[in-house]
Amino acid sequence: MDYPAPAPAGATPWRRATLIAAAVAVVELAVIVVAGVAIFGKTVAKHVEKAAVAHVYAPAKTTATPLGAPAGLAHLPRSQTVVTVLNGGAISGAAATKAQAVRSLGYMVGQVGNSPHHALRTVVQYRPGYRAEAARLARDLHLTAVSPLDGLKKSDLLGAQVALILGT
Repeated sequence: MDYPAPAPAGATPWRRATLIAAAVAVVELAVIVVAGVAIFGKTVAKHVEKAAVAHVYAPAKTTATPLGAPAGLAHLPRSQTVVTVLNGGAISGAAATKAQAVRSLGYMVGQVGNSPHHALRTVVQYRPGYRAEAARLARDLHLTAVSPLDGLKKSDLLGAQVALILGT
């Protein structure tokens, strides 16, 4: 049978000494942190401010294609280019009507529905890498507005490469 050994009477003083030493270390750490902030705080703050200002006023890094740049040749034929047609205007049924016109041009029509955002102008938007297909669709429909996805996410297209958003 095992019996716990009785605690010696001198066991508690080391605990008290440990707690006092820990308290002194915490106070010393607090003094060091306050002194560090007081000494280096302004210098670090000025450095951070300069870096932030330089970051804000730095020229934008973009891979956007200039508006006037030629679109190039489409990689997909019309029969393999999937077009999502969305109604961003107020005319009920406009997307279904325009989807039929797109289909008659030889394109595959994906989703037909309402745009999540109101559109003032009819625009062809495209996923990255499908600018030429969007430009070809715009030419086929006699439109001039072609842009990368704006207000739509790639997942909103449900696999389509191009979105035709009808405006008012």
